[in-house]
Amino acid sequence: MAEKAGLSPEKLGAAIQLVEREASSGAVGAVAFLVARDSYVAVERGYGRLFPGPGSPPCRPDSVFLVASITKPMTTMAVMKLVERGRIGLDDPVSRYLPEFSGQGRERITVRHLLTHTTGLPDMLPENIELRKRQAPLREFVAGTLRAPLLFPPGTRVSYQSMGILLAAEIVEHLAGERLNSFLEREVFTPLGMRSSSLGLRGRQIEETVQCGLPSSSDLTMTAADKSWNWNSPYWRNLGAPWGGMHSTAGDIALALQAMLEGGRPVLQPDTARAMITDQNAGLDKPWGLGWQLGTGAFFPSSPAALFGHSGSTGTMCWADPARKLIFVLLTNRPLANDPSNLHARVSALVSEAASS
Repeated sequence: MAEKAGLSPEKLGAAIQLVEREASSGAVGAVAFLVARDSYVAVERGYGRLFPGPGSPPCRPDSVFLVASITKPMTTMAVMKLVERGRIGLDDPVSRYLPEFSGQGRERITVRHLLTHTTGLPDMLPENIELRKRQAPLREFVAGTLRAPLLFPPGTRVSYQSMGILLAAEIVEHLAGERLNSFLEREVFTPLGMRSSSLGLRGRQIEETVQCGLPSSSDLTMTAADKSWNWNSPYWRNLGAPWGGMHSTAGDIALALQAMLEGGRPVLQPDTARAMITDQNAGLDKPWGLGWQLGTGAFFPSSPAALFGHSGSTGTMCWADPARKLIFVLLTNRPLANDPSNLHARVSALVSEAASS
């Protein structure tokens, strides 16, 4: 199968063995691993179990994970659908669509800034923990973001922030007159054949999905001992956070990446897809596309500058290489913050080498 995809059997085998060792040792409880090239799937495997303890079903190649920030480029696709229809201008001020987003320089923030981590907004709100403890609805996160102080002048720095994506989603909902989860299902997931993907659970039972491990750090912006609002809680799984609440499978994510490699078809026009994977942050310290992360070394030390993808704090990573038509998806339930071995980067490097041998 490796040769059919133009991949080195030795290097690809080494990548598979590395994933298998992590899973068999118990270091990672659940894994879905996919590699494809030129639309041919060379690896599609699942390891481990959906949740700890007796009675857990096995984790299959098509098991559903909470993919965290891989949600961001999917939300951006929704924005770009409205850009194509002339409903949104990337360089329009956000205040054109959300008039209450004003004062203290907020009028200078554009839609493009929201999608490229250059707004000056915080990643998470100062009151993030309190909101989650109260199981607040998304509208309270939006209200907090509309009044959040800026950390730097818009467009002058790149600082990863989830709240910009939240405002981008709010614009989509305002213009489309419907919730983002419904818009994504109709306009993105269904046309791409992403049958197992949803923002929030959308009627699926939590027990049918992979249970996330929880970060061992003290960063309570990501998790909590309180089971009422951590990553595995009904509250969080149903919230549908547009920055990190998508449920999906390795195969579905590969379909989204393949669409980007094929000029956005069938959901986006070629110029739109090209813009999404082209650096929008010229002159700043970090390249970024529209929703997609870019750049040399972004996913593994030797990753090419044109490679695009995203990672998620729950233990997920995906990327695609346009030059080699190579797709990589590695979903795990071990939070990235808990992985001193840097598994995703190590496996990524081996897969990249397999395509270069």
